[in-house]
Amino acid sequence: MDRIQQAIEKARALREARATGGALPVQDVPEQDWRPAEHTPAPDPLDTEDPLRLGAPLVVAPAPAEDASDSPGRRAAPEPTRGSPLSGPHSAPRAPRFHIAKPELVWQKLTPFKPDRKQMHRNRIVTYDRTEEAHISYDIMRTRLLRALRKNNWTSVAITSPTANCGKTTTSINLAFSLAHQKDTRTVLMDIDLRCPQMANMLGLKESHSMAALLDGSGEIARNFVRYGDTLAIGTNELPSRYPAELLQNKAAAKALERMRGELKPDVIIYDIPPMSGNDDVIAFLPHVDCVLLVAAAESTTIDDVDRCERELGAQTNVLGVILNKCRYLPEQDTYY
Repeated sequence: MDRIQQAIEKARALREARATGGALPVQDVPEQDWRPAEHTPAPDPLDTEDPLRLGAPLVVAPAPAEDASDSPGRRAAPEPTRGSPLSGPHSAPRAPRFHIAKPELVWQKLTPFKPDRKQMHRNRIVTYDRTEEAHISYDIMRTRLLRALRKNNWTSVAITSPTANCGKTTTSINLAFSLAHQKDTRTVLMDIDLRCPQMANMLGLKESHSMAALLDGSGEIARNFVRYGDTLAIGTNELPSRYPAELLQNKAAAKALERMRGELKPDVIIYDIPPMSGNDDVIAFLPHVDCVLLVAAAESTTIDDVDRCERELGAQTNVLGVILNKCRYLPEQDTYY
């Protein structure tokens, strides 16, 4: 009854205030009196202790337009990648980045190799210990080769022959070991005669290396090369490969050779490639080399063979010259080649 009486008195006061134009006597009726006794009042949004109360000015400072790279301690927003929410349907995929270690570290990972002296002598590798005068001819060849490479800004040379049994592998190995004595020159020797590899047997290497695996991208450099000293890396083949011409002209082979050059940083690369007769392996591999040397065997290679090979090679790459091998009768003043 008291509440009803209060409501009647309040209504009467409101009518009198409207009639006289006076202020509404809201102070006379506290707000909490209108709430039930058992009801807990909710927090007043107009409470002055709330810093975000209604009616108070809310100041929002604009974010500075600064480059995250110019502000230390700030992390730049991630770039959109393919398949991420930030990439649209037409976003181009990011190009893969290959980490290439320092050449010194790559060379140190190669397995050290120390040839057997007797085997090297047996296979006529005379530049290994240079105890025979025949090494002088290869040293002269080395110097002329280095001069030609540096003059033309070249790196790679392929060594081939008109036919088999001309001594191209022997020449390649001797030239490589002669270059190994140049302490400021890194040399890479690779057996690219995939049909009939002979280099591993001549050097006495027993490891299961494969240049075919390296060229198709499935083999690693550290597992397919050995290191003689600090300046010569040798890559050989344990087994022959079938249909190597397709591999040699594959794009994967070009990428593998480029990666080899990037990791080993050689000054000279010697490729022992197959003979020119009987297959198309030489034609397939020539685009990867800067120049070529032709090895002819005395008393077996004909002049017509040399002329034919020189014309064919000259139409596709740079021919440095012809090496006459297995020549037993020379005047004392003449050189090996």
